[in-house]
Amino acid sequence: MAYATLDELKTRLDWELDDDELRIAAGALEDASDLAAAHGRDWPEEHPPRLVRTLVLKAAARYLRNPHGYTQSRAGDETLAWSDAHGRDAGSVYFTREEIKLLEGLAGTRPTLTSVIVSAWDSRDRPSRAGLVPVDYDGAPFPLFPNGRGPW
Repeated sequence: MAYATLDELKTRLDWELDDDELRIAAGALEDASDLAAAHGRDWPEEHPPRLVRTLVLKAAARYLRNPHGYTQSRAGDETLAWSDAHGRDAGSVYFTREEIKLLEGLAGTRPTLTSVIVSAWDSRDRPSRAGLVPVDYDGAPFPLFPNGRGPW
Protein backbone atom coordinates (compact mmCIF):
# COMPACT_ATOMS: atom_id res chain seq x y z
CA MET A 1 0.00 0.00 0.00
CA ALA A 2 1.70 3.18 -1.14
CA TYR A 3 0.20 6.64 -1.57
CA ALA A 4 2.57 7.39 -4.48
CA THR A 5 4.04 5.44 -7.37
CA LEU A 6 7.62 4.59 -8.21
CA ASP A 7 7.36 6.62 -11.43
CA GLU A 8 6.31 9.71 -9.46
CA LEU A 9 9.32 9.23 -7.19
CA LYS A 10 11.70 8.81 -10.14
CA THR A 11 10.70 12.24 -11.48
CA ARG A 12 11.83 13.84 -8.20
CA LEU A 13 15.33 12.37 -8.37
CA ASP A 14 18.15 13.66 -10.53
CA TRP A 15 19.68 10.27 -11.38
CA GLU A 16 18.57 6.96 -12.85
CA LEU A 17 17.89 4.27 -10.25
CA ASP A 18 19.61 0.89 -10.57
CA ASP A 19 17.90 -2.38 -9.58
CA ASP A 20 18.92 -2.17 -5.91
CA GLU A 21 17.81 1.45 -5.68
CA LEU A 22 14.46 0.57 -7.30
CA ARG A 23 13.89 -2.09 -4.65
CA ILE A 24 14.87 0.32 -1.88
CA ALA A 25 12.67 3.06 -3.39
CA ALA A 26 9.61 0.77 -3.42
CA GLY A 27 10.18 -0.02 0.24
CA ALA A 28 10.70 3.67 1.07
CA LEU A 29 7.37 4.56 -0.55
CA GLU A 30 5.57 1.91 1.51
CA ASP A 31 7.33 2.99 4.71
CA ALA A 32 6.51 6.66 4.08
CA SER A 33 2.88 5.76 3.34
CA ASP A 34 2.62 3.74 6.55
CA LEU A 35 4.07 6.67 8.50
CA ALA A 36 1.65 9.07 6.82
CA ALA A 37 -1.26 6.85 7.88
CA ALA A 38 0.13 6.62 11.42
CA HIS A 39 0.52 10.39 11.78
CA GLY A 40 -2.73 11.12 9.97
CA ARG A 41 -5.21 8.40 9.09
CA ASP A 42 -5.77 5.65 6.53
CA TRP A 43 -6.56 7.57 3.38
CA PRO A 44 -7.82 5.63 0.35
CA GLU A 45 -4.79 4.31 -1.54
CA GLU A 46 -6.29 5.17 -4.93
CA HIS A 47 -7.08 8.79 -4.06
CA PRO A 48 -5.11 10.14 -1.11
CA PRO A 49 -5.09 13.92 -0.64
CA ARG A 50 -2.59 15.57 -2.95
CA LEU A 51 -0.53 16.95 -0.06
CA VAL A 52 -0.26 13.47 1.49
CA ARG A 53 1.13 12.14 -1.80
CA THR A 54 3.57 15.08 -1.93
CA LEU A 55 4.79 14.47 1.63
CA VAL A 56 5.24 10.73 0.99
CA LEU A 57 7.29 11.47 -2.15
CA LYS A 58 9.35 14.07 -0.29
CA ALA A 59 10.17 11.67 2.58
CA ALA A 60 11.03 8.81 0.20
CA ALA A 61 13.25 11.05 -1.96
CA ARG A 62 14.99 12.40 1.16
CA TYR A 63 15.74 8.82 2.22
CA LEU A 64 17.04 7.80 -1.23
CA ARG A 65 19.43 10.76 -1.28
CA ASN A 66 20.94 9.61 2.03
CA PRO A 67 19.97 5.97 2.74
CA HIS A 68 22.85 5.36 5.17
CA GLY A 69 21.89 8.29 7.36
CA TYR A 70 25.13 10.20 7.13
CA THR A 71 25.11 13.51 8.93
CA GLN A 72 28.36 14.56 7.30
CA SER A 73 30.42 13.22 4.42
CA ARG A 74 33.92 14.25 3.48
CA ALA A 75 35.77 13.33 0.34
CA GLY A 76 39.05 15.14 -0.25
CA ASP A 77 38.42 18.84 0.17
CA GLU A 78 34.64 18.54 -0.33
CA THR A 79 32.32 18.30 2.68
CA LEU A 80 28.60 17.62 2.50
CA ALA A 81 26.32 17.86 5.56
CA TRP A 82 22.70 16.92 6.15
CA SER A 83 21.40 19.16 8.91
CA ASP A 84 17.91 17.62 9.12
CA ALA A 85 19.02 13.97 9.51
CA HIS A 86 19.98 13.24 13.07
CA GLY A 87 19.13 10.99 15.98
CA ARG A 88 16.55 8.30 15.36
CA ASP A 89 15.69 9.72 11.91
CA ALA A 90 19.12 9.18 10.38
CA GLY A 91 19.13 6.22 8.01
CA SER A 92 15.35 5.82 7.88
CA VAL A 93 12.30 7.21 6.16
CA TYR A 94 10.93 10.03 8.32
CA PHE A 95 8.79 13.14 8.34
CA THR A 96 9.98 16.43 9.80
CA ARG A 97 8.01 18.06 12.64
CA GLU A 98 6.39 20.46 10.18
CA GLU A 99 5.37 17.60 7.88
CA ILE A 100 3.86 15.70 10.83
CA LYS A 101 1.84 18.79 11.77
CA LEU A 102 0.57 19.01 8.19
CA LEU A 103 -0.49 15.34 8.24
CA GLU A 104 -2.25 15.77 11.58
CA GLY A 105 -4.03 18.85 10.26
CA LEU A 106 -5.16 17.04 7.11
CA ALA A 107 -6.51 14.15 9.16
CA GLY A 108 -8.14 16.37 11.78
CA THR A 109 -6.17 14.63 14.53
CA ARG A 110 -4.02 17.52 15.64
CA PRO A 111 -4.06 17.72 19.44
CA THR A 112 -6.26 20.50 20.74
CA LEU A 113 -7.88 21.56 23.99
CA THR A 114 -11.45 20.34 24.30
CA SER A 115 -14.20 20.86 26.86
CA VAL A 116 -15.95 17.65 27.86
CA ILE A 117 -19.17 17.19 29.84
CA VAL A 118 -18.60 14.81 32.75
CA SER A 119 -21.36 12.95 34.56
CA ALA A 120 -21.47 10.09 37.04
CA TRP A 121 -22.42 6.61 35.85
CA ASP A 122 -26.19 5.99 36.00
CA SER A 123 -26.86 9.45 37.39
CA ARG A 124 -30.22 11.17 37.11
CA ASP A 125 -31.31 14.69 37.75
CA ARG A 126 -33.38 14.56 40.90
CA PRO A 127 -35.38 17.47 42.11
CA SER A 128 -33.95 18.67 45.39
CA ARG A 129 -35.12 21.11 47.94
CA ALA A 130 -33.60 24.56 47.50
CA GLY A 131 -30.15 24.76 49.04
CA LEU A 132 -29.89 20.99 49.77
CA VAL A 133 -27.86 18.35 47.94
CA PRO A 134 -29.08 14.72 47.76
CA VAL A 135 -26.79 12.10 49.34
CA ASP A 136 -25.95 8.44 48.55
CA TYR A 137 -27.16 7.04 51.82
CA ASP A 138 -30.68 7.15 53.20
CA GLY A 139 -30.01 10.21 55.34
CA ALA A 140 -31.15 13.78 55.17
CA PRO A 141 -29.93 15.95 52.25
CA PHE A 142 -26.69 17.83 52.82
CA PRO A 143 -26.84 21.65 52.90
CA LEU A 144 -25.32 23.20 49.78
CA PHE A 145 -24.30 26.38 51.62
CA PRO A 146 -23.16 26.60 55.24
CA ASN A 147 -25.88 29.01 56.29
CA GLY A 148 -28.62 26.98 54.56
CA ARG A 149 -29.33 29.73 52.02
CA GLY A 150 -28.28 30.14 48.41
CA PRO A 151 -25.56 32.50 47.13
CA TRP A 152 -28.14 35.18 46.42
